[in-house]
Amino acid sequence: KKNKNKKPNILRYKIDDYIIYVGKNNIQNDYITNKLAKKDWYWFHVKNSPSSHVVISTDNLDEKLIRTCAMLTAKYSLYSLSSSIEVDYTQIKNIKKIPGKKNCFIRYTKEKSIFIDIDEEYLKSLEKI
Repeated sequence: KKNKNKKPNILRYKIDDYIIYVGKNNIQNDYITNKLAKKDWYWFHVKNSPSSHVVISTDNLDEKLIRTCAMLTAKYSLYSLSSSIEVDYTQIKNIKKIPGKKNCFIRYTKEKSIFIDIDEEYLKSLEKI
């Protein structure tokens, strides 16, 4: 029998004083988006495509944080080998689970978008925790 209270093993990075959480499947995505994150934290997702959910533990984004989170989101998506990947981001409070849908089907509002290229060398330099 599965343990419903078991926390999934989440990929985490530290950048400045913040932690970035990367969900790599629907169980991890659901956990970081709906259980772990606070309402004012920011959430990232590839636009109109299945992808990892990336959450950062801040309510105050700067360009470096936006670009880093967008790169991680793109890296763990179907578009990991593409360029100019469109990534949406919004605060957790703007995300709603779709009733009756299993896993992590959600709707979100008040998003902004960024087009990002993945810089593998930069991502390798990030501190994993």
